[in-house]
Amino acid sequence: MVINCNNKKLSPMWKYVIFSYLLFWIMVMVLGGSAAMIFNAPPIVQRIVQAFCAWAPTFAFLILFKKLKPNTNLKDYIKSFFSEKIRFDLMLIGSFAIVLSSIIPLFLISVIRQQPFTSFFSLFGYALPISVLLSLFAGPLGEELGWRGYLRNELNNKYSFIKASIFGGIIWALWHSVLWFVDVVFMGGSTGWPLVLFIISNVVVMTSIVIIMNVILQKNNHLLQSIWIHLCFNLIYVHLTNFDTLYFALITITYTITGVLFLLNYYKNIHKENKTNKPLSK
Repeated sequence: MVINCNNKKLSPMWKYVIFSYLLFWIMVMVLGGSAAMIFNAPPIVQRIVQAFCAWAPTFAFLILFKKLKPNTNLKDYIKSFFSEKIRFDLMLIGSFAIVLSSIIPLFLISVIRQQPFTSFFSLFGYALPISVLLSLFAGPLGEELGWRGYLRNELNNKYSFIKASIFGGIIWALWHSVLWFVDVVFMGGSTGWPLVLFIISNVVVMTSIVIIMNVILQKNNHLLQSIWIHLCFNLIYVHLTNFDTLYFALITITYTITGVLFLLNYYKNIHKENKTNKPLSK
């Protein structure tokens, strides 16, 4: 965490991160906890509440905007993230990266255990269109303005590309830690080594996803790119069932490989650009 040693105050960027954490955790515990434990709401209602809680990074950004970006017009700032012409080829590449990294482990487990591939998926009792809408209005629309809009730019201004991507991934992953706590304490989730593997897998996978997003956003700075990638991941993950520690181990490997490949592609392109722009010798 970057601290100004002269006045001992956190930078606005880190204030935003901390506030986003606190706001999300409070919303999950108060709203999510009430819906699940006090009112015993049906799964679809709990899913809607969860989708609303995911907007915490955007709420935090809007609340702190005047302090984060003084003398900046909010409307113009948001429009700047959607000003470039969208590149659908990059959207296709991003979706392929997410789908393959998530699905390959399931194919491997299906072969190893001779288990039908379709047995890993379920609609959890509500229609697919509703699931798509909930997946879209939760993380993709609720988080991306804060994480890949504001925070990504701030991290890029402070650190190298790879450091900014790793920090962004870790921040994003640990932001979900309250959900891990709720799952263990209130939902009887796994503890011990399975929990450790789950946490490691989450950090690695989300960091790899951020790397994928950032590489694509460097080529096409349109926030719809990260929204689309986020949606692709959510749609797969929300319908997964019957997966265990083996899946988390394998998905950690596949996403690590994908993240490394995207980084290599990024630095290869940077090398090409530098070589192309190198001044001619006299």
